Amino acid sequence: MRILSTVILLFSFLSVFAQQSWPEDLITTPEKTNYIKTSTHADVMDFVKAIQSKSENAFLFSMGTSKEGKEIPVVVLSKDKIKTAAEVKTSGKLVVYIQGNIHAGEVEGKEVLMLLMREILLGDKKHLLDNQIILFAPIYNTDSNDKMEKGRRPSQEDSPLEVGLRENSQGLDLNRDGMKMEAIETQSLFANVLLPWDPHVFVDLHTTNGTWHGYSLTWAPGYQSSGHPATYEFVNNKMLPEITSVVKSKYDLNFGPFGDYYLREGWPPKNFYTYNHHPRYLVNQFGLRNRLSILSEAFAHERFYQRIHSTYRFVSEILEYTNTHTSQIMEITKRADAETVAQMQNGGGSLKKGVRFKMAPLKKLNSFLTYDYIQKQKTDGTIENVRSGKISQYNDVTYHARFEPTLEATVPSGYIIPARFSKIADNLRMHGIKVDPLSKSATFQGEVFQIKKFEKAKQVFQGHAMAQADGQFVSATKRFSKGDFVVEMNQPLANLIFYLLEPQSDDGLLTWNFLDEYIETNKGENKPVEYPVFKYTIKNK
Repeated sequence: MRILSTVILLFSFLSVFAQQSWPEDLITTPEKTNYIKTSTHADVMDFVKAIQSKSENAFLFSMGTSKEGKEIPVVVLSKDKIKTAAEVKTSGKLVVYIQGNIHAGEVEGKEVLMLLMREILLGDKKHLLDNQIILFAPIYNTDSNDKMEKGRRPSQEDSPLEVGLRENSQGLDLNRDGMKMEAIETQSLFANVLLPWDPHVFVDLHTTNGTWHGYSLTWAPGYQSSGHPATYEFVNNKMLPEITSVVKSKYDLNFGPFGDYYLREGWPPKNFYTYNHHPRYLVNQFGLRNRLSILSEAFAHERFYQRIHSTYRFVSEILEYTNTHTSQIMEITKRADAETVAQMQNGGGSLKKGVRFKMAPLKKLNSFLTYDYIQKQKTDGTIENVRSGKISQYNDVTYHARFEPTLEATVPSGYIIPARFSKIADNLRMHGIKVDPLSKSATFQGEVFQIKKFEKAKQVFQGHAMAQADGQFVSATKRFSKGDFVVEMNQPLANLIFYLLEPQSDDGLLTWNFLDEYIETNKGENKPVEYPVFKYTIKNK
């Protein structure tokens, strides 16, 4: 019996060792360097090519090529050896897309996706492919990843020693480009991943910038604003709380909702604020696309290996959850699509939705974790808040993570875009929106927006002086010509169409200066400018 026990123990040890023993080409740069360095683009490409050579369940394709000529890799993990989006549609399986490195200084996601490829394809997580197809894009911001220097992320305390730039090689923040779609990477992502593969779930991996809360990782759902509520409610009220509970019980890691507090409001904190609602953030836009989305933010002030650990656990549990809830998730997205179309068909001309929003309280947080602050009296008599090394819990902290409309507009049956504004039609099509040219002249009844006030921000943001228009809608009947563009609202992306085309939208195409030249050319003293995109409710023959 003792000999048998020894054999069993030895076999168990060898099994564990076999799971933890990998060929050299599957050891990541942080693992090789004791977590001093992060992977270069070449390191990532070498890794994904190596793992593809070792597993028939991995397929590598290029999302696109960056401005500097670097391939943006996407790895498809599939039990069915799927290589094309067309095969996905016939498989009937859930599709999950997870990306890292949208900001090239926030490197944990990049490293974690390589670790998970290893575990899912060759390790003990093969079951994660039973019910789903997983797409990993570990190094989305390829160019700026390799522009590494010390001191880029001071809140990370040189862990790792060097990281890349936040913006891409065009100088754009890829996580502010979701509506205007100017970046090469954004256009590639939509054209070659989001539209053809149509993932049910989108996860974007980040690292926080500075607030000393007490959580190893914070998360947020996609804020759907004027979109269908089903995806947000499932992610925020069910999926993320359940994953947070599992991570705590299995790994004793504290995760919680994303946000920041501000010392100027006093101590202890009474308010915690999420990020804003704009669909320029890809996670938020997914809410308008009737899909599930999750923002992951590792805690900047922990060490590199700790941030990798917390992100790894979070992504692992997301994939465990999606693998066991595939039918429910697919039903939610299918229902959101169908109900969006039905709502537009029944409510065109009467339904109202928000176009501008303000952040408002959602709930009270109790047992809120944060590093504590103490007061220090300076020699000049003033008081300064100084962070201590102690983590404390506070109750009754107001979490601001709800968005109330401050301005609403009527949802039409559709929009007409004059042919001369083809740039707008092109943008809509890049989003996957159905835009058709009129085959012959037609008359439409609806509303014209008269711009009485047009302002542009003095400070440039993402290369733009953000614009805002105010005025009023006036009933009108207009005739449009063959070749003008019609955008009908009875399609699943109707909420996105509404946000893009409404003249008073806080993140629409007018906001992003698509109509500056037209408006500034036509405006005059005490004379309103007619917004050229017409909202119609009735099409006459």
